[in-house]
Amino acid sequence: MWLQNIFLWFWAICCIPVTGFEWKKMKTEISKAVSGYAPCSPDNCSCHLSVLQQDLRPFKGGISEAIMASTIKRGVGTHYQIIGHKLYRETNCMFPARCSGVEHFILEVINKLPDIELVINVRDYPQVPNWSQQILPVFSFSKTSDYHDIMYPAWTFWEGGPAVWPIYPTGLGRWDLMMDDLKKSAAEWPWKKKVSKGFFRGSRTSPERDPLILLSREDPELVDAEYTKNQAWKSERDTLGKPPAKEIPLVDHCKYKYLFNFRGVAASFRFKHLFLCGSLVFHVGDEWQEFFYPQLKPWVHYVPVKQDLSDVRELLQFVKENDDIAKEIAARGREFILTHLQMQDVSCYWQRLLTDFSDLLTYNPKRNSSYKEIIHRPSKTELLNPAEVMCPGQRGQQPCSGPGATRSTGRGSSSTPGPPAFCFLLPRIHAAEVAAAQSPQMLSS
Repeated sequence: MWLQNIFLWFWAICCIPVTGFEWKKMKTEISKAVSGYAPCSPDNCSCHLSVLQQDLRPFKGGISEAIMASTIKRGVGTHYQIIGHKLYRETNCMFPARCSGVEHFILEVINKLPDIELVINVRDYPQVPNWSQQILPVFSFSKTSDYHDIMYPAWTFWEGGPAVWPIYPTGLGRWDLMMDDLKKSAAEWPWKKKVSKGFFRGSRTSPERDPLILLSREDPELVDAEYTKNQAWKSERDTLGKPPAKEIPLVDHCKYKYLFNFRGVAASFRFKHLFLCGSLVFHVGDEWQEFFYPQLKPWVHYVPVKQDLSDVRELLQFVKENDDIAKEIAARGREFILTHLQMQDVSCYWQRLLTDFSDLLTYNPKRNSSYKEIIHRPSKTELLNPAEVMCPGQRGQQPCSGPGATRSTGRGSSSTPGPPAFCFLLPRIHAAEVAAAQSPQMLSS
């Protein structure tokens, strides 16, 4: 009998508590992260300003005309000038839709900007490595700690996002419209109704994603992850020996409790979208950043996953067995995006970034006479939503006025009085205008 008791005691010590000890350790880590987190203010995009300050710090000694000329000569981005509240650009842009997405936000705040010139990189990859002998002022949407690029809100908040055929043939589309769609889908899939498994659909832009795909094939009840086809797909070798899976719209991701985010070539554009499902986001690796990433905290807003995914099975088991904790993290992540990443936050960041950058210029920019003016032309989505076409002469955050005007704060439109907001005019729309409205236009002047 005593031998049986010893065996049971040994089994209890060696087998049962292992998961318990690990869960306790994880719960302690979560509790520590949450208790140490101080939510930032939603006012004036102040939540993100520490990123701006850090990015501009290497240039605190000033940016001379010679440094700017060297940056332009290197061809690491598109050269823009803002002179007299007008936007000018060199003729060539490697990715016109991306330039258009950037120009939308600059034009939105241009009446509040001083004279300035800058170089904006619309490629995927940053351009100024830390080992560079001369630190050049180049704006890029994403970077790692190995680069000195100045981060700006990506073009994808307006247009120029990655095209995914057939679900997003022209790109993901406007962030505010996608937000509305995802919020509706989240309402259709509340937490208690979601499927309790991990989910991922995407192309094989990096082999870092392979372990999750293989885990899905081994344990499909734990995670549903498959590779889709992209432009580089040539054979099933590019999808780990199986046919490419069907693409799944982001709104249909909301059906699942646990959504995975991986880096692509640089930071992934899907990251911000996943939170709006009200699902728990599993963020793999923390190397690549966008301007809003630093205020999203591991275990407070998302589940951090090692880059090699060696802990992914354990993490999935933990959240399945601790559903209340998982639900709380998911709710905090969603609330952060809804509070701190509205369209007005993006516009605000652009204004603060360009204003602070202009203070670093040690010279007065002079307009390049060969450059043409970029003016606002309503995009196709604006023309299809006529309430969103801006009032002439009232760009930026100014009080709405004039007949037919309605106010929009990024959280819906209203004709009722309220604080100053973006002003829009309800125009008469013609089919020809819809067909022509693809991007901001360049005018000779």
